[in-house]
Amino acid sequence: MKYILNIALGLLIVGCGNTKDTIKSSTSTGVTVNRDNHDLKVVSTLQSQIAIEEASIKSSLEYLASDELEGRNTGSEGIEKAAVFIENVFKNNNIKPYFETYRDTFNVKDIIGYNVIGFIEGNDPELKNEFVILGAHYDHIGTARAVNGDVIANGANDDASGTVAVLEWAKYFSKTKNNKRSILFTLYAAEEMGLKGSGHLAERLKRDNLNVYTMINFEMIGVPRAENEIMAYVTGYNESNMAEKLNGYVGEDIVGFLPQAKAYNLFKRSDNYPFYEAFQVPAQAISTFDFTNFDYYHHVDDEADKMDYKHMTLFINKMIPALEGMVNSATKEIQLNHE
Repeated sequence: MKYILNIALGLLIVGCGNTKDTIKSSTSTGVTVNRDNHDLKVVSTLQSQIAIEEASIKSSLEYLASDELEGRNTGSEGIEKAAVFIENVFKNNNIKPYFETYRDTFNVKDIIGYNVIGFIEGNDPELKNEFVILGAHYDHIGTARAVNGDVIANGANDDASGTVAVLEWAKYFSKTKNNKRSILFTLYAAEEMGLKGSGHLAERLKRDNLNVYTMINFEMIGVPRAENEIMAYVTGYNESNMAEKLNGYVGEDIVGFLPQAKAYNLFKRSDNYPFYEAFQVPAQAISTFDFTNFDYYHHVDDEADKMDYKHMTLFINKMIPALEGMVNSATKEIQLNHE
C-alpha cells in the first residue's frame, strides 16, 4: 500500500463486538434477493455450512507478520518464506497452479520477484471460460525507523491481512467447488515498489487473452471501522456498480463509499489498477482502513497483535455470498459505468 498514504498522511493527523469466534457462511440453492428491481441470484450447490475460523486466520497472519519473515521485502529471504507458505496452502488444499508452477516470476532491476497464483476451474462448461481474480499483495517494506530497538516492519495489516483473506477464500472454494466461473487467487510481490508484481501479472494475462470478468484486490482489512460506519469501502466507487451488486448478493450493505478514497484517488494506488488498465473491466480494491482507525502504516508496530481477528473473521465470512454471487451469476452483472 505504498502510495495510498503518501499524500494522505501529509493532509490528515493521524469493533466488532460480541462476535462469535466462528462465523458460518450459510448458502443455499437459488436464493434470490430483490434490489432496485433486479433479481440478484446467489446460486450455490453447497448444501452444508462451512466455517472460516478465527483460529486459522490468526495462525496464518501471525506467521506472515512474524519477525522470522523480516518484513517480507521483495527479493529477501523473508518474502521467499512467505511465498513457500502460500504455495503450501495451495498444495495442501488441492488448488492448482495456473501456470506451470505457482510462481509468476518478474524482475525489478536486479531484484527477482514472485507473484504466487492458485487456480480453481469453474464447474460450468461455458462460464468456466470467464475468470474472477481475487488478489492482495504479500510483500512489505522490510525495515522501518527503529522503535525500542525494533526495526522490522512486519506488515500485519499491510497486507498480510488481505493475503490471509484471499487464502481463506481459496480454501473455501476448494472445499465447496461451487464456483461456475474460474477463479484466480493472486498474491503479489513488489507492490511496495510501485505495483510491479500486479502490473507484470496483468500484462502477462492480457497477452494470454484471458477472459477476465472482474478483479477485486483486498488491502488492509485487519482492523474494523467505527460501529456507525459501513464495514468496508470499495475504491473507484463510481467506476462500476460493484458495490451495489456485492451488497445485493449479501442481502445487506457491507461495502460502501469513502470520501477520502476518492479525494486521494486510491483507485489508482493499489493492485487492482493494473488489471483495470489492461482489461478495462471492473477492477477495484476493498479495504476497512479509513485513515482514522490505524496509526501504524509502514511502521514497526504494524504487528499481528494489533489485528482484530473477530472483525477479520466476520468480514471474510460476510464476503463469501458476495463472492459466490459474482462467480455464479448467469450474466456479467457487474459492469463499468460509462459516462
